[in-house]
Amino acid sequence: MGEIPRVKHTTFYKPDGKSLYREELISSKGFSGIYSNVYHHHLPTAVKSVKEIALHKETGWAEAPVLYYHCFSGNKKTGGNFIESRDEYFVNPSCKISTAYVTKDSDDFYRNALAAEYIFIHHGNGVLLSHCGAITFSEGDQLIIPRATTYQLKFDNFENNKILIVESDTAYELPNHFKNAYGQMEEHAPYCERDFRPPTFTEPNTDVGEFRIIVKAKERYFEHIVPHHPFGVVGWDGYLYPFAFNIKDYHPKVGRIHLPPPVHLAFVTGGFIICNFVPRLYDFHDSAIPAPYFHSNIDSDEVLYYVEGDFMSRKGIQEGSFTLHPGGLPHGPQPGRTEDSVGAKETNEWAVMIDTYAPLTPTSNVKDTIDKDYAQSWLE
Repeated sequence: MGEIPRVKHTTFYKPDGKSLYREELISSKGFSGIYSNVYHHHLPTAVKSVKEIALHKETGWAEAPVLYYHCFSGNKKTGGNFIESRDEYFVNPSCKISTAYVTKDSDDFYRNALAAEYIFIHHGNGVLLSHCGAITFSEGDQLIIPRATTYQLKFDNFENNKILIVESDTAYELPNHFKNAYGQMEEHAPYCERDFRPPTFTEPNTDVGEFRIIVKAKERYFEHIVPHHPFGVVGWDGYLYPFAFNIKDYHPKVGRIHLPPPVHLAFVTGGFIICNFVPRLYDFHDSAIPAPYFHSNIDSDEVLYYVEGDFMSRKGIQEGSFTLHPGGLPHGPQPGRTEDSVGAKETNEWAVMIDTYAPLTPTSNVKDTIDKDYAQSWLE
């Protein structure tokens, strides 16, 4: 997109014929993963000042018991811009799960230096801006933002904006079994290439001044003041860039009997997976039980974020609810839900599931918004 030289790593002069555009290779997995070549008007390394800042308060809950959790994220509305409004709910060394009610705009830029980000747009419309260009977003969009991408989220208004953020210390990727040997999506995959929306190129911003980038490094935050606008890119090409995929474009699979959660797979990382639950027809065996069977996740914790609809296997669920079913504990439908599902023809539910390979720790935000009766809700 934009202007690039015919051969990479060669001279690429500005219109004056004397000064060079600055080439930056943004690569992954130590030059063996996907990458992009980006051409800047100015040095991407220039920084005027750096200082550590305090942005989020401590949310540890060291004494959190190992049990079934249900909490209402709608009861926690810190508010603020797209950076400061984030409330963490579940964490482990490779994954952080948060929500945010974005109530105001910001001219600040944001860079998560040590994590890739998945942002689900639950409510709101706007645009994601980065050095690659612009991606307009609306409700249901899932934004994949590679690690160390400098970006902004601009919302159209601030009446009702809510997002789900899942941070990963490894990249978000499409499952290999959805792709053929040439990298093309297989016919059985729940999406295809045309469903993914890359950025639209925007003209480079060459403004000079003082621009504030908030850089996150695990639990620490830093303010970088840079002398040039971060989006002063004249062109780029490659495979490493933000993109969007709307949950409503996910095509679910239907089976004769109940299919396990991996059929809802959307994205994979080194530490967890993300699944999309969307409206679908139920199983068509004459004696099928549409409700999921009881099961134990002996190798993973399961988090569900409930977006919209009628959640067949759960009672008391609200829009924006979280449930956590820890590994090593059996879980399944609450009393009466299995029987109620027999004979049902379809479901009308939307949810995002995060299954992690390492145990998750609930934060104090879970404690503050918890459904105190949930752990005993299987008593008949």
